[in-house]
Amino acid sequence: MKLPLEGLTVLEFSQYLAGPYAGLRLADLGARVIKVERPGAGDACRKLVTKNLWADGDSVLFHTINRNKESFTANLKDPDDLERVRRLVAQADVMTHNFRPGIMDRLGLDYDSVYELNPSIVYGEVSGYGESGPWRDRPGQDLLAQSVSGLTWLSNTADKPPTPFGIAVADMLCGTHLAQGILAALVQRRRSGQGSKVSVSLLESILDLQFEGLTVFLSQGQQLPERSTVAGAHVYLGAPYGIYPTADGHIALSMGSLETLCHALGCTGLEAFDTPRAQFDHRDHIKAHLSDHLRTQTTHHWLSVLEPEGYWCSDVLDHQRLTEEEAYRVLEMEQTVSRGDAVSLRTTRCPIRINGEKLFSSRAAPVLGDSTERITKEFSL
Repeated sequence: MKLPLEGLTVLEFSQYLAGPYAGLRLADLGARVIKVERPGAGDACRKLVTKNLWADGDSVLFHTINRNKESFTANLKDPDDLERVRRLVAQADVMTHNFRPGIMDRLGLDYDSVYELNPSIVYGEVSGYGESGPWRDRPGQDLLAQSVSGLTWLSNTADKPPTPFGIAVADMLCGTHLAQGILAALVQRRRSGQGSKVSVSLLESILDLQFEGLTVFLSQGQQLPERSTVAGAHVYLGAPYGIYPTADGHIALSMGSLETLCHALGCTGLEAFDTPRAQFDHRDHIKAHLSDHLRTQTTHHWLSVLEPEGYWCSDVLDHQRLTEEEAYRVLEMEQTVSRGDAVSLRTTRCPIRINGEKLFSSRAAPVLGDSTERITKEFSL
């Protein structure tokens, strides 16, 4: 199968997660992604370890986000290496970086300088908080971006402290937005022959994630949302929306008629709350009443009475239980990536399908500098 981005060359000066996540997706879709890394150290993510998991000297995290790429080493502070990189840039289709504002200017690899070398290049850059403003030089890190964005005040119940997502959601979203912007710029280049600059930031991406709540806040007198004290979920939705404990686990109740829900559950005492307004204004009372009732039976029991009624609900699974489900297995979301005999990791595949075909790639992240000599010859550097 010929992939959509085959024939495109991407130079990735990015480290850690957001920029490399965009490169991962472009590589999954067929682009040739060359990581330009520091000799000796490389992408700092090579040493960013989660749960002390390593594979052949690199962190497992690095492998998960840099599979199917090549590594080219260059010291950007060395004039000879920098000149080689400039010749490489002149032949590329896309380049990305996530250096702090000003660094690429000092190296002569800012967009205006790169445009002089290659007017058709699509230049993508990631920052923490944008190119200007008082936060411009702050560290662009996922937890910090979540914290200043207001996002952490939306999760958990009202009696709990601000709660961040359990994954690097700002990085992943920002990388997704960078890939989207790059693909749009490539379409534009196809029409005009001209490249362009694509800029994204962690903060803007995490603000976009909250478009629904921020729109409510900005449109209704800037009233802050209030988290529910019971079964906290979406701060702008009324009862019964949330996750509730059962006799042996948890159950998620989505949107639906409270009357239908109570009838199916055999739960009485909530008949007075028969309007959406009442279900929002009195959501904590309603949720507390439902919570007490749901604790009396197992999750399976409640699903067996709710699903036949068409009520939107689900079990709440951890990774162990999820991966044992047939619904998970038929997706074939897993793949093995390898690097010779030294690396063999089970990880996820690209979530996109092209003409119904799933996209798999078995090549693990590259050894630092593994393609330097070959790329030097290929591009006459």
